[in-house]
Amino acid sequence: MSDSGDQTFQPPFRPPFRRVLVTGAAGFIGYHLCDLLLREGIAVHGYDGMNDYYDVNLKRRRLQMLKQHPAFTATEALLEDMPALSAASAAFAPDAIVHLAGQAGVRYSLENPRAYLDSNLVGSFNVMEIARELQVGHLMMASTSSVYGANEVMPFAETDKADTPLTFYAATKKANEAMGHSYAHLWSLPVTMFRFFTVYGPWGRPDMALFQFVDAILEGRPIDVYNHGEMCRDFTYVADLVRGIRLLLDVPPLRPAPGEAVREGDSLSPVAPWRVVNIGNGEQVRLTDFIDAIEAELGMPAIRNLMPMQKGDVPATWADASLLRRLTGYAPAMPVRDGIAQFVAWFRDYYGK
Repeated sequence: MSDSGDQTFQPPFRPPFRRVLVTGAAGFIGYHLCDLLLREGIAVHGYDGMNDYYDVNLKRRRLQMLKQHPAFTATEALLEDMPALSAASAAFAPDAIVHLAGQAGVRYSLENPRAYLDSNLVGSFNVMEIARELQVGHLMMASTSSVYGANEVMPFAETDKADTPLTFYAATKKANEAMGHSYAHLWSLPVTMFRFFTVYGPWGRPDMALFQFVDAILEGRPIDVYNHGEMCRDFTYVADLVRGIRLLLDVPPLRPAPGEAVREGDSLSPVAPWRVVNIGNGEQVRLTDFIDAIEAELGMPAIRNLMPMQKGDVPATWADASLLRRLTGYAPAMPVRDGIAQFVAWFRDYYGK
């Protein structure tokens, strides 16, 4: 084990990583990432609490598909259960960890903030302890574009200050970034935080706007359109997102040498092997245009219930994805209309509508 501040320590594992522990494996993003890793010949152990925040049957179906692959194993337990997490991790002996699990949902954090405290803070602390104990070669942890909060200058860049979170969900994710930095500095643990921008696509969560809009339109129910539709989002297709994660996996950050300057535009810490990276499509789409595209794909009009801005929401998001491109040579680019078509095809098939 490294001593605190030992700049000569290097983890025993180096890319390419072949054994990856993925928390939240039965989740929307977790399922797609595990599937991608498995198709590339990487052994994966999924760890998921399978809570009932949304339809557990959807999670179990995702997990069932992953279990068809011989290189996939899984543990069902909460992140807060440190003995279970420790036992599963030690048995699998990962060389890298991708931490996606946590309490999802911006709006639900207004109703049940304690769930975010337990899962996103205590659970993430447990994952970092495991990564430290096992000396993994790369710990990757999910953050969110919500950490940009009240920032108004766009596109959002990783080097921008992000000190004004507007929801407790965003605050827990910002705390995760700070916690990750401390572990990177103290234990020379390579940590990459990635900030997601409005992810959508097949196998999406029922609380997501696209899922709710499609379901309501097909059933002739009105959809709630917040801020009277005067909102913009940087919609990121899930396959593009997990491709970005996969490529970043093999680019663990390195602690700068003493006196070495961090390159302009890079969020790499000057004192730790820690970096934060946006993963977004890099363009803004108006909410009204997004709904228009759903209507066109379904061949049905939406009944729009225009609503005021919801508490904790922001009028716009927009990712500067140049750092991701610089590090990996890749940038998400799925056109929104094509991504919506993929989701609708899955939804109709899965739910028979």
